[in-house]
Amino acid sequence: MTSVDLPTPEYRQTAIPSREEVKFYQVGSFAVGNRLVDDKYQSVQSGKFRFNSLTSGHRACQGCGEALGARYALDAAMAATDNNVIAVNATGCLEVFSTPYPETSWNLPWVHSLFGNAPAVATGAQAGLKALGKKDVRVVAQGGDGGTVDIGFGALSGMFERNDDVLYICYDNEAYMNTGVQRSGATPPAARTATTQPVGPEPGNNWGQGKDLPRIAMAHEIPYVATATVADLRDLEYKVTKAMGMHGSRYIHVFVPCPLGWGTASDITIKIARLATQTGLFPVFEAENGEVTSVQKIRRPVPVEDYLKPQRRFAHLFKKGSDPSVIARVQAMADRNIRRYNLIDEESLDEFVKYEGDDQ
Repeated sequence: MTSVDLPTPEYRQTAIPSREEVKFYQVGSFAVGNRLVDDKYQSVQSGKFRFNSLTSGHRACQGCGEALGARYALDAAMAATDNNVIAVNATGCLEVFSTPYPETSWNLPWVHSLFGNAPAVATGAQAGLKALGKKDVRVVAQGGDGGTVDIGFGALSGMFERNDDVLYICYDNEAYMNTGVQRSGATPPAARTATTQPVGPEPGNNWGQGKDLPRIAMAHEIPYVATATVADLRDLEYKVTKAMGMHGSRYIHVFVPCPLGWGTASDITIKIARLATQTGLFPVFEAENGEVTSVQKIRRPVPVEDYLKPQRRFAHLFKKGSDPSVIARVQAMADRNIRRYNLIDEESLDEFVKYEGDDQ
């Protein structure tokens, strides 16, 4: 079998051993934030002197993936720059639940921009700092998928084209959650939203629309593009830290499930994010100057049904009389990502075949 051949359905549904060496920090106690392991293996969050950029008191929903991702990302950025960061925040869920006037949950210099101009505001902030000679102060812009993929798309592309010295982080919950769960350019096909109801011959969101923004960012050949999820927060910390060690435009796209908008239980946010990567629907990778430099291999492949079923926004796909070809089309999307990013390599397939034979 070549490295681009797809695994069989039986392969995807079978539990297999870890294909990658388990990182040392994974054996530490998560109950104490890995504080029992050596300092060099500890996360930013486990440090007793972490900055706590997004502190308690915000009004995010239970199980909010965006709040979790933003806290880890901004704390990592602060740690990488000796606490010299200015954050520019687009309008959206993150801005609304963290700054209900006259309160704020932010502990760092923080600027609220309009829905669509966070990249431009961040560019201006960076230019102002440069004019003042404050080269040690770095700028991080952040927004949801609506403010990034749709409304702010032009400003973001301009920032990339100019290679402005800004790290932009998109927290992708795949819809306009703050204004009532409307479809965005990042909403997956067949998903139910307030504007893509599960009715008609092709219920849910239309096929063939939307934008793959990490790949669009790569097409600008900026210094750094990465994807990450809240299922692997250490990986998110690593990528933010790496990005802050670079200059020019950098982009990190973070997958952040939304229990309210997706119709999932608030205690399975991490599980849902992990299933998105294990199915291949959300590939996790890094790219520099337009070229993919590393990918996170799928260690335990699962069929897309395992990801779709816990979400009420896809409930219509499993009702009596539903069209089974829709799920097959979703699986084809995942399989295409597996081929495109080589998420399951030949060596891993050989290991599985050996394991399966030994087990029998």
